[in-house]
Amino acid sequence: MSIKIVKGKRIAITANTSWYLFNFRANTIKKLISEGYNVVAIAPEDTYSQKLKDLGCGYISLKIDQGGINPFKDAMTLFAILGILIGNKFDAILNFTPKNNIYFSLVAKLFSIPVINNIAGLGNVFINGGVVRTVCRQLYRISQGSAAKIFFQNEEDRRMFLREIIPNYPRSVRLPGSGVDLQRFYRREAPDDGTVRFILVARMLYSKGIKQYVDCARILKQRYGDSCQFGLLGFLDVKNPTAVTAQDMAEWVEEGIIKYLGISDNVEREIAAADCVVLPSFYREGVPKSLLEAGAMGKPIITTDNVGCRETVNHEINGFICQPQNTESLLQVLDRMIRLSHQERCEMGKQSRLKMEKEFDESLVINSYISALNEVFSHQSEQAHQATDKPNLN
Repeated sequence: MSIKIVKGKRIAITANTSWYLFNFRANTIKKLISEGYNVVAIAPEDTYSQKLKDLGCGYISLKIDQGGINPFKDAMTLFAILGILIGNKFDAILNFTPKNNIYFSLVAKLFSIPVINNIAGLGNVFINGGVVRTVCRQLYRISQGSAAKIFFQNEEDRRMFLREIIPNYPRSVRLPGSGVDLQRFYRREAPDDGTVRFILVARMLYSKGIKQYVDCARILKQRYGDSCQFGLLGFLDVKNPTAVTAQDMAEWVEEGIIKYLGISDNVEREIAAADCVVLPSFYREGVPKSLLEAGAMGKPIITTDNVGCRETVNHEINGFICQPQNTESLLQVLDRMIRLSHQERCEMGKQSRLKMEKEFDESLVINSYISALNEVFSHQSEQAHQATDKPNLN
C-alpha cells in the first residue's frame, strides 16, 4: 500500500558547504518542495547560499570546520547545532557529509527528531588510521545507532559499518552514489581533431591520485607531444592535509604538462570537450560524482580498483581500471586510451551512458529519500494512533 506524504512537514537538509547542497542535492531539494515539504538548508555560508534560497527553500548558516580536527571548533559546531534545533522545529533531518552525519545525529537524539544520513565514502581518515580514525569510529558508533535510516553509496562501506561499527543496525540501504541528472548531463562527443584530451575533475587532493596523473602526463607529453592534453578542474588549497597547493599547480602549468581549468558551475562544458575522464583515486570514495557525470555524457572512464570508483567502470567495456597509487598501471591504460581510434573511444562512451541510465539515474536516489521520509512519518503516525487507542484504566 502506498503511503501519502504528510504535507507541510518541515525538513532540514544539511551539509558542510552550501556549494555541496546546491551542486549535489538541488534536485532533491526541488523534489521535496514539489511534494509539499517545507525544506530548510543548513550549511556554512558561501557564494552558493543565495542559490539555495533561490530554489525555494529556507536557509540557516552554520559554521563547520569541514577538514579540521580541532576539538574546540567542533564543540562550537555542536553548540551551534543545539541552538538551531532549539530555535527551529524540524520533523526530520537529512544529513550529508561526515561531520553533519555525526553531530546532527547526536543533537537530534535529544529532541527525538528522526535523522536520515548519507555516508558517501569514508575519506582520508579511514585510509590513514591512527588516533583520529579511532575517535571517528567511536563517534560514528555513538551517533549512528539511532538514525532512522542510513544510506551508503557503495556496498564495501556498508559491509564495513555493519561489521565493525554498528553491527546490529537494521535500517541500512545502498544507493547508486548520489546519482546523476541524465537530462542535464547528456551524451556529447569530443571533437575528432587528432588531439586526445583527458580531464580529472575533483577537489585537488593528492589522495585523488593527482600526483600519479601528473607524473603520467609528463611522460605521455614527452611521448606524444601536443596530440594529448591533460586537464585538472577543481578547488585548490582546500582544507585537507593532502591538498594540492596553488604553487604546485603553477609549477605544472609552467612546465607545460597540465592545463588547470579552475572551477566551474558548468562542468558539463569541460567534460564535453574531453575524450576521456580520469580519476586515479585512492581516497575512500562513495561513488565519485564526476565519474557519474562523465559516464552520463558518454565519456570513457579511467579509474582505480578502489572503493566507490570501480563501480562506475566495466573494464574494457566503458573504460579501464588501474591499480591505486600505481603510476605505471595508470600510465599503461592512459597510453592505451590514446592509441584507440576516435570511434573506439566513442563506442566506449556509449557504453558509459547506457551504464548510467541503467544503474545511476538520480531519480532512483531522490525517490529513495522520499520513501525513507514516508516510512518515518508513517511510523510516527502509527505510534500516535496506538497511543490514542490505549484504554484508559483510571
